[in-house]
Amino acid sequence: MSDDGPGFGVYVHWPFCAAKCPYCDFNSHVRHQPVDQPRFAAAFAREIAHMRERTGPRTVSSIFLGGGTPSLMEPKTVAAILDAIAAQWRVEPSVEITLEANPSSVEAERFRGYRSAGVNRVSLGVQALNDNDLRFLGRLHDVEEALGAIRLARSIFPRMSFDLIYARPGQTVEAWKAELEEAIGYAADHLSLYQLTVEEGTPFHALRAAGKLVEADPDLAADLYQVTQEVTAARGLPAYEISNHAKPGAESRHNLIYWRYGEYVGIGPGAHGRFIEDGRRVVTFTEKHPETWLALVEARGSGVVGGEILTRSEEADEYLLMGLRLTEGIDLDRYERLAGRPLAPQRVAMLREEGLLAPVGNSRLRATPSGVMVLDALVADLAR
Repeated sequence: MSDDGPGFGVYVHWPFCAAKCPYCDFNSHVRHQPVDQPRFAAAFAREIAHMRERTGPRTVSSIFLGGGTPSLMEPKTVAAILDAIAAQWRVEPSVEITLEANPSSVEAERFRGYRSAGVNRVSLGVQALNDNDLRFLGRLHDVEEALGAIRLARSIFPRMSFDLIYARPGQTVEAWKAELEEAIGYAADHLSLYQLTVEEGTPFHALRAAGKLVEADPDLAADLYQVTQEVTAARGLPAYEISNHAKPGAESRHNLIYWRYGEYVGIGPGAHGRFIEDGRRVVTFTEKHPETWLALVEARGSGVVGGEILTRSEEADEYLLMGLRLTEGIDLDRYERLAGRPLAPQRVAMLREEGLLAPVGNSRLRATPSGVMVLDALVADLAR
């Protein structure tokens, strides 16, 4: 897949969860009454039709059902959404269709229903292989349930990934290395490994402010990141992006659309999209509150409440920020087409001398491991 054709994706946001995790700042909501799934499915179909009017004909290479907790959806809800997408755009025969699932909401019958609906990849929110840390993270499952969900997913879906969070309070390099080795033994072909970050507005943010949560210091966090790279590479799941690791050929197609700066539409409460409309890249975002979004869609066909048209300079900056997360780096010619100018040779040379950038062949540039650690500053320096 070339950088000129990263693909076209559809992201569908299911905003409901059984419980809100204390580290989560995603658009997720707990409802104590059953959600009217047929009504939401009909609204998803209307917003999909609205987006088709804006994008024109496209060929969908990836569909991602994210959340929230999409595994709280009934299989018939998933099937209705996938049918609505196929009714509006051409869908590649080899399309990647991913559904996020929590181990606590996994049922064999439901998983088989998702597979029958067309889902061919599942991403499990495991987060830890330690019961004490799972409780600390507010997860509703234990390790036994997580391993059961992994085994079930591997038996039903062609592809499976799961997430882990590291740099948890009190976690040592040795403990993380052992946990990571164990995880790789369960993994199929993909792992997403995220450093714990405390986001504003979350319960963890309040605990940190009260002195009841102490994050890993920067040196320890760097050591944990380094051992993550070493262990996964040695076990055949090298990093292809800062937090994502896969066997060659098993990378997440949907995430590559984002990082290769492709086009995608965002469907559902709080979803964002970026696609070409009338020759310019536009950004869309929808109403976050689920019931308010639902009312908007039923009234006017879409829950979109804002957006913008990006300038060439903004496109180029975003391409840098996304592309330098990838091990493959960025295409220098594509950057020049987006920005209308090349990257400043003197600045690139300086950053290479500082060990933050490295060439990939004659036409690409990537961030080094040292550059990845200061990526935001690196992008800001390059984009000047």
